[in-house]
Amino acid sequence: MSAAGSGGRVHPARPGDPSRVGPYRIIGRLGSGGMGTVHAGLTADGLRVAVKVIHPAQAEDPEFRARFRREVQLSARVQGPCLVPLLAADPEADAPWLATAYAPGPTLNQYLADHGPLTGATLHAFATGTAQALAAVHEAGVVHRDVKPQNVILTPAGPRVLDFGIARAADGTSVTRTGVMTGTPGWISPEYYRTSTAGPEGDMFAWGALVAYAATGRLPFGTGAPDVVAFRVMSGDPDLDGVPEELREVVESALAKEPADRISAASAAQKCSGFLASQATQVLAGGDGPAPTRIGELVTAVWEMPAVDDPTWHAPSLPSRRRTVTTVLVAAAVIGALAGGALALPAAFPDGGDRGGARAATAGRTTASPARHAGGATGPVGTPGPAAATRTAADPRGVRVPTDPLAGVAHPAFTRAGDEAQPSDDEWRASTTAGAQEEKDTAQAIEDDVRSMLATKGLDHLTATVTFNRRAQTVMVTGGPVSQLPQDEQEVFRRAGEAASCTTLAHRLQAGPATWPYGRYSVFWKNSDVDTEADILGFGQATDGCYNEVAGQWRGDETGMATAQIPSTDKDEIRVADATDKAITAAWKTRVAEDDGVDPSAADDDISLGFDPAEKAAYVWIQDTYGALIGRAQRDNFQDVARRTTCGRLRDEYSRNQSWQYMRWSVAVYGGNMGTPEFIGSGDCLS
Repeated sequence: MSAAGSGGRVHPARPGDPSRVGPYRIIGRLGSGGMGTVHAGLTADGLRVAVKVIHPAQAEDPEFRARFRREVQLSARVQGPCLVPLLAADPEADAPWLATAYAPGPTLNQYLADHGPLTGATLHAFATGTAQALAAVHEAGVVHRDVKPQNVILTPAGPRVLDFGIARAADGTSVTRTGVMTGTPGWISPEYYRTSTAGPEGDMFAWGALVAYAATGRLPFGTGAPDVVAFRVMSGDPDLDGVPEELREVVESALAKEPADRISAASAAQKCSGFLASQATQVLAGGDGPAPTRIGELVTAVWEMPAVDDPTWHAPSLPSRRRTVTTVLVAAAVIGALAGGALALPAAFPDGGDRGGARAATAGRTTASPARHAGGATGPVGTPGPAAATRTAADPRGVRVPTDPLAGVAHPAFTRAGDEAQPSDDEWRASTTAGAQEEKDTAQAIEDDVRSMLATKGLDHLTATVTFNRRAQTVMVTGGPVSQLPQDEQEVFRRAGEAASCTTLAHRLQAGPATWPYGRYSVFWKNSDVDTEADILGFGQATDGCYNEVAGQWRGDETGMATAQIPSTDKDEIRVADATDKAITAAWKTRVAEDDGVDPSAADDDISLGFDPAEKAAYVWIQDTYGALIGRAQRDNFQDVARRTTCGRLRDEYSRNQSWQYMRWSVAVYGGNMGTPEFIGSGDCLS
């Protein structure tokens, strides 16, 4: 995670926080996320550092440690101008950590919101410095994969590119497993949308969009639902009105649709430094000393950004209730992304019946499973209203998933309920294809369900093979063989495999508890046909319930959000997402105009909507750029607008379209430059 927390200042340490990490004295917190905490630290001589410490749950997972070790190795390789250096790390410590230099200043997003576009020599310095940073990244054999305004800090010494939490080595080795989308809509290259290819050329596409945004204050491919933005990126022309003529040619080259047609980072840095040199000559004319000649000197010479200080670095105080927007001090965790990674929070079935919690044996994961929605609903857009349609067995969406399919059964055939030991490689190798007709029907149902979920994200080229191990009483769902599959796609496959398996097995157990022996399921991935071992992605039991909730209420989570942020390829989802996004935006602008308790700047925040097929849920999120939604009342206001509008649209589609499954909703806020969504409401539109 590369955010400094709410307001970006140093917040007081909490009970249990360390007083020291390695050689650094900890004086407070800069931010936290699902995978760890970023602490404010000081060296013995007073140097400010950002120290990222991993949560104990992840530290206990050997697989996670291996990924974190790789993260440290990659960050050590990436050194250069306009980057934030790794200072120290200990991936083998009881609580793994790494420390980077601290970079004060606003993100590009925040600066543009407060001051407007960059101009003149400062703009040229920005373009030069960020291109030079990416050139260093690519020269080290690394691909950033998440170049965007939130990951560029405008420090007093120049721009700084940070956050390598989803970086990938050029040889295809991924740093993180999953949990956040590998990239952000609007800053993703056309080839990634088409083929999931993420190379240096993709970074340059995002760089071109970044420079255009810095020069104009407008997103070059506009705003809206992820699917709509994706369409513009793949087939539309960027909005470059206002980009200075000398920079426009370089930006247009970077934004070419075909990767081979794009300028490299090194060439872009060289061209932009030429423009910058002429600017520097004018700015420094009449100075006492000679004009700087190196790129780094040129950037520093013309860069105009006020110095920033935060007294809480020296004397942490209680959190202030006053909103701080103008300047944000960012903990420059070069490879942060603590909010993403492999952490999967509880997911759920959008089923209207009895409810219970699911458990998973894999570290840091829970089962995310779908259900057939029970019943339809109609009503005017914007009002929750009761379900108008009756839940019937004639509608397959009305079939409820049993929470405890073996309740009251004295001698079930499945005897391993509660056994959370993961299936071994030997058990996976010993599994066989379906034999009896019930096994064949089960395999077909799971494979069809997985295929339908993957198809909504354009991943129908991934196939699931279902096998059975009667001794282990486990159904094995295996994907592949595909080598070096992007981790976000592998994660969608895991969630789809777990979802389809849990629901299918729960029904089988309930229908034949005395004869059906399979109640466990495990999801694997093969990289090649000759593999004698497979990576285990997930594991669970259908006797535990196929979803999770809090106090009887379904809750959205980061894994569902990550899936929802992957653009859909389903025409109905694209149509509904676009219409609902526009309706929420319009309703929110109206609410802001009418409500004196909501900051007017909130009307300008970007609102997006996407779908998660595993949970059959619509996710709505808003980028709280100006900090207008910092209070509970303001967030309740937005949640109310988003819920009413979304449920109205979903119910209408559910009533008209027999194949429509989405009847759950979740609303989240991304505050400032935070990479972690804060969920402010979730539920079922049929409740």
